[in-house]
Amino acid sequence: MGKKISVLGSGSWGTALSMVLAENGHHVSLWGRNEKQMSEMQATRENKRYLPGVLLDDTIALTSSLQESITDADYILVVVPTKAMRDVLSDINKLMTATSVFIHASKGIEPETHYRISQIIEEEISEEKREGVVVLSGPSHAEEVCKKQPTTVTCSSIHMNIAEDVQDLFMNQAFRVYTNTDLIGVEIGGSLKNIIALGSGMTSGLGFGDNAKAALMTRGLAEIARLGVKLGANPLTFAGLSGLGDLIVTCTSQHSRNWRAGNMLGKGLSVEETEKELGMVVEGIRTTKAAYQLAKAVGVDMPITTELYEVLFNDKSVDEAVTRLMGRVKKREVEHLPLSSAFSHQDPLNHFEP
Repeated sequence: MGKKISVLGSGSWGTALSMVLAENGHHVSLWGRNEKQMSEMQATRENKRYLPGVLLDDTIALTSSLQESITDADYILVVVPTKAMRDVLSDINKLMTATSVFIHASKGIEPETHYRISQIIEEEISEEKREGVVVLSGPSHAEEVCKKQPTTVTCSSIHMNIAEDVQDLFMNQAFRVYTNTDLIGVEIGGSLKNIIALGSGMTSGLGFGDNAKAALMTRGLAEIARLGVKLGANPLTFAGLSGLGDLIVTCTSQHSRNWRAGNMLGKGLSVEETEKELGMVVEGIRTTKAAYQLAKAVGVDMPITTELYEVLFNDKSVDEAVTRLMGRVKKREVEHLPLSSAFSHQDPLNHFEP
């Protein structure tokens, strides 16, 4: 018997996940704040702004009423930009009259508080109204999911039984889901890869080739893992779907809005011009600020993130940032890493040279 699932966020990813859930026989309500957009989607059964040419399953209910969408929902799947997360969750908390499992598929860290999205959910949704919090993350372009092309992601929660329930909600022949108990690592990997994708796009915008992209991705993964482990993540998570996997897909594809944004910046556009041109939220820009602040607060060296922060927020030229990265003092690539310490998390900062 299908579950009632409220999907909050009518962008490309929320729409694509709605289609997966509807195909699996669940009762799906897709909510968007823009009443005009939702009315158009009801009339055309198409999300023309974000997924043109993709017809929505007839069973998906489309609404701009938050109350209507979440009423009696077994699961609430939140897929809104990080900057809108608190406002939406606050509204949900006021409207909820029953208990639901919260799933989020957004990727970002909140500036100033440095909270991961699961922490924001726990702060904004009363404990008696949430059965658990699950994150869904991994290498996945909405455009390919809608075409039922093979996709593999992971879901994570501190409650493995709830993560396995969510795994069952989404699993089908084209959409494979693994579980992972490392909630911190999954969220950090999924969020920070957007920063490196910005950098990857910049290298292309500057006219650099595959060597530069490979260097940026590899060293980017090292600093993502360094911060994640400092926060309590398992280093092995960053070799998985929400780490290396998500990094590959976001740094190498023009489907990625963060890559496209970086490409525009590398060609000389300003941040404001880039965001206007794309017409959608670029999570990596906001996450760069949050990760820079967080790294400073916990004492972790993140040179790529630091240089991107200077480009995005202090008007440093992209060329100057590249020069500084290439001219850094010589380092060893990898410190000695006994296999046992990868599981015990002891002395994590020595595993990854800055």
